[in-house]
Amino acid sequence: MTPRDAAARWARVWMESWARREPEPIVALYAADARVSIQPFRPRTAGAEGVRAYLEAVFAAERDVRPRFGAPIVSGDRAAVEWWAEMEEEGEAVTLAGVSVLRFDPDGLVVEQRDSWNRGQGRRPPDAGWGREVASTPS
Repeated sequence: MTPRDAAARWARVWMESWARREPEPIVALYAADARVSIQPFRPRTAGAEGVRAYLEAVFAAERDVRPRFGAPIVSGDRAAVEWWAEMEEEGEAVTLAGVSVLRFDPDGLVVEQRDSWNRGQGRRPPDAGWGREVASTPS
């Protein structure tokens, strides 16, 4: 699988599965020994099992998630993907805006991911033209 195809699949699966709060399709995108950094100063998540544990914890706190993913920017075996999600988190309306920098193995699995994101109060749509948006969940 090419990195471009892997990045497009990653964005599509994350968008669809996050909206439904279904961790398993997302976990299947990661190599068993993947290194994932959810935030620069948090401990890394170890492998696909670490991704599963993280997702189960955060999905339990989220409701009515409306994620959007931008078109991946790909160079070599790496890709950057912008993402935006409006949701209810522990009863509070919030918006998350971030970017994931990914590295893929030849099979298209994530072997490294570094995220950086911000959390804002309330539901906020992205600016026009954001991320050259390729997909979003229905409102």
